[in-house]
Amino acid sequence: MGYRLAVVGATGNVGREMMAILEEVNFPVDEIFAVASRKSMGMEVSFADRTLKCKDLEQFDFSKIDIVLMSAGGDVSKAWSEKIGKAGPVVIDNSSAWRMHPDVPLIVPEVNPDAIEGFRKKNIIANPNCSTAQLVVALAPLHEEARIKRVVVSTYQSVSGAGKAGMDELWDQTKAIYGLGDATPKKFTKQIAFNAIPHIDVFLPDGSTKEEWKMAAETKKILDPKIELTATCVRVPVFVGHSEAVNIEFHSPITEDEAREILRESPGIVVVDKREDGGYITPVDCAGEFPVYISRIRKDPTVEHGLNLWCVSDNLRKGAALNAVQIAQLLDERGLLERASA
Repeated sequence: MGYRLAVVGATGNVGREMMAILEEVNFPVDEIFAVASRKSMGMEVSFADRTLKCKDLEQFDFSKIDIVLMSAGGDVSKAWSEKIGKAGPVVIDNSSAWRMHPDVPLIVPEVNPDAIEGFRKKNIIANPNCSTAQLVVALAPLHEEARIKRVVVSTYQSVSGAGKAGMDELWDQTKAIYGLGDATPKKFTKQIAFNAIPHIDVFLPDGSTKEEWKMAAETKKILDPKIELTATCVRVPVFVGHSEAVNIEFHSPITEDEAREILRESPGIVVVDKREDGGYITPVDCAGEFPVYISRIRKDPTVEHGLNLWCVSDNLRKGAALNAVQIAQLLDERGLLERASA
């Protein structure tokens, strides 16, 4: 017997990806509903061989639903997730609204599955930021082996992280530049085509951006509060796939060969690390794929116990939709879901 699911934000990039992945992994679905804001009511989305018409979020009855996959942005989640959770279903939220709440587990199933047990306090489980999700998958097995002291990460994040508007802007600007048209930024603060923008989310008083703060705060909550992490997050003209250059300082010795072997044996990771032309993964290579890919593993000679690596993943999948579906799978595997009454 399957579950009754609702996908809130079903018309967005991540909402559509959630439905595609539910089908790909054969998640046990009896009924599924596409839910969105009133302006999207009646729009059609696909699930398996079905065409679903979007229901109005404000009118939808969540009491008959078992799982809600929420991908409608932070403001919508703040307004609705707690109400939905009180109605019965567990909410798996992709926004930043609940990630740091002490009563809401922040889950990456390969990294901290046991933390899911406390979700009933609010009936909400948070999905981490896309750049954090792939990073902690890579860090966790190395931390278990040699205890991480400090991480310095630079991200190269695709425009799909900014939604359909971000993808449209890269496409439109690229055409405009080749056609000598108007490349004036609308979604981003500067031209994104053929450029790199060291600014994702809002600036904070200390000069960092909220995206950079998220990476540090979420890594501490998911993995270990003692890890020190500093990040520089950059938007690049790539449609899908986030990349990260990661420098890790450990408390204990670990060689690059040991790290390579540990990562190869770890869940959710594929190591592609040949020291030759093309012997590494790029965003184009990982688009549409489930794993976190690791390349360029090498010693950092400037500290006593240090490594560098390159980490790439499809941000719409592991960074968002896939991780949410994996959380639903974890709930199912552990028998933590109670089905709504018929």
